[in-house]
Amino acid sequence: MVNRIPQEKIDEITQNNNIVDVISDYIKLTKKGRNYFGLCPFHGEDTPSFSVSPEKQIFHCFGCGKGGNVTSFVMEIENLSFVEAIKHLADKSGDSLPDEWIRQQGPSYSSEEQNILDAYEWSNKLFHHVLKHTKDGKDALNYVKNRGFSKDAIEEFQLGYSPYKDQFLSAFLKGKGFELENLAQYGLLNSRDGNSFFDRFQGRVIFPIHNHQGKVVGFGGRSIQDHLEPKYLNSPESKLFHKGKILYNFHRARKYFQKLNQVVLFEGYADVIKAYQAGVHHAVATMGTSLSETHAKILSHYVDEVIICYDGDAPGREASFKTAKIIKNAGMNARVANVPNEMDPDDFFEKHGPEAFQNLIQSAENDVSFSLQYIKKNYNLNIDHDRVQYVEKALDIIATVNQAVERDFYLNDLEEMFKLDRSTLLQEIENRRRIMQRTKDHDNHVNNKSIEHNKWKKPQKLYSAYQNAERHLISHMLQNEYVADKVQQRLGSSFNLEDHQVLVTYLYAYYEEGNEPSVSQFLERLNDDHIKQLATELALIPINESFSDQELDDYIRAIKRESESSQELRTLKQMLIQAEKENDHQSAARIGMKLIELKKKNMT
Repeated sequence: MVNRIPQEKIDEITQNNNIVDVISDYIKLTKKGRNYFGLCPFHGEDTPSFSVSPEKQIFHCFGCGKGGNVTSFVMEIENLSFVEAIKHLADKSGDSLPDEWIRQQGPSYSSEEQNILDAYEWSNKLFHHVLKHTKDGKDALNYVKNRGFSKDAIEEFQLGYSPYKDQFLSAFLKGKGFELENLAQYGLLNSRDGNSFFDRFQGRVIFPIHNHQGKVVGFGGRSIQDHLEPKYLNSPESKLFHKGKILYNFHRARKYFQKLNQVVLFEGYADVIKAYQAGVHHAVATMGTSLSETHAKILSHYVDEVIICYDGDAPGREASFKTAKIIKNAGMNARVANVPNEMDPDDFFEKHGPEAFQNLIQSAENDVSFSLQYIKKNYNLNIDHDRVQYVEKALDIIATVNQAVERDFYLNDLEEMFKLDRSTLLQEIENRRRIMQRTKDHDNHVNNKSIEHNKWKKPQKLYSAYQNAERHLISHMLQNEYVADKVQQRLGSSFNLEDHQVLVTYLYAYYEEGNEPSVSQFLERLNDDHIKQLATELALIPINESFSDQELDDYIRAIKRESESSQELRTLKQMLIQAEKENDHQSAARIGMKLIELKKKNMT
């Protein structure tokens, strides 16, 4: 291994991190038979094709082909090097990992990106220190305390302050050896002419923004002086910071909302921090933008329900209405917290306290009730024309409800409110649902055609008899040392496919070191990603657990027959070339006929 961590320690750490538990921190998994399935986090899909085997401690996506063990998964999803992934797992399982074993870790980002991340981390430490321990940060510290942020929250969220000085941060980072021009390109500093640089966030309380790995990739700044505009300022979009993909506090909240199967969605940093102080830890926020479809898709991998807690004023309610639609389109349930008019969640916390804040979240109404109430503002229900339009819109919303009892509940309200005939309302609902079903059937038909088309373009790979024999035999060998030993004695590495030759050579060495059968641990010995993916794929092939000597004989016979045929083909081709060189047309014709017969025989 190229790293310095002993293999025994790596095995210990991976064994202490059950792959199902680790992957469940990132996506929803459902048990089907012996394995677990979910939506693949590495490519977009609507039907789960991502499989996790608790028995073998491996994962494999039948859609995109990615696979491996728990370390491979962490490396891929967190964009970590091998040693960083082992450290991540060690921290999770409480295993000790001495510093001298991890000093040689490789970069998980490009050198430029890592340099920027380092600059953001140094800046974050500086801003936090200024806020807590300097005269420059005294007014800012008073401001955040007056805003109701506790000492614990200030520390947990690493709030900071950028002094109202032109060159404070830039001079600090220059002294650390950073190129200021690069920092300006990533929005950490501003530039007037490309040559001189000044602090972007000066005079503002700093809210560090982390990516989903927990690395600082941007800042949100709130001015504490009335003349300093704009009041709120975020880092600009960059290679590392995309507002449409990153959710504030995601890296902290993930472990909480995954367990609760529910996330609370806010619009701002302060709301999330106040929620934390109220004991609501499964909260995230968008950052000056509306919830994007990408945001919703990310959340759908973790939870079934989103509670929207936006401002109680008209813009906030309109944003809630639009956000609920995006959440439902992503396949999740939406609920809306009833924040009083002209208040935001932060104000509500300050006025009513943490217990009332928790109740506000817990009593959130479902999106249908909210939507029916929300659209009323557009109609004057004292006018017949508006009443009819409202009922039509209300029926459109109620028709989307799949549960008959819930639909009946809302229809009962319409019936009583407008003195309408129940049978007429039911007929209108049925008409709408019939149209919705036709649209859904059409979309499914189009999607199925698209899937069929894609299958035609990329057909499922078919394997010949000898290829299937090699694949199934290696699958047995990965899980049974006795079978591997028998194959080594009778076949060695004389498989027909080169990848299979490489794989079994690694496998023989693995068993010769005295290791027990463990696909997960075997994968740790493979440095070639292609061979690692192949081993994962083969290990998940369903096999007959009561493997007989007859089956072993059949597999080896098929492999040897192909090998012998291949050798005969090579010999005949060489003879054909020689006959043609000697202008022996009669021999060439006879050899050519033998080649055709042999090829036909191999195809059957």
